[in-house]
Amino acid sequence: MINSTLEDLMRYMYDETNSSQKAQIEKELQEDWVLREKYNVLKESFEGLNNTKLKSPRQQSVDAILKYASCTSKVSLQ
Repeated sequence: MINSTLEDLMRYMYDETNSSQKAQIEKELQEDWVLREKYNVLKESFEGLNNTKLKSPRQQSVDAILKYASCTSKVSLQ
C-alpha cells in the first residue's frame, strides 16, 4: 500500500526525512511506477529551477514602481 504524498516526496528530495521515512519512501518508489514518475517530475522541476538564472529588473521598472509608490502614499495620507 502506497502512503507517500507529493509533500513526502518533496521532503525526501530535500533530504528532510528521518531514516525510517526515507526507507519507506524508497521502498514505495521501487514498487509503484506512478509514484516514481511523480518523483521524477518533481526532481526535473527542481533541477530546472536551480538552473534558472534570475536577472535584475531594469532600472526603468524600479523607478516606475518607486514613483507610483510615492504618489499613492501621498494620496492615502491626505
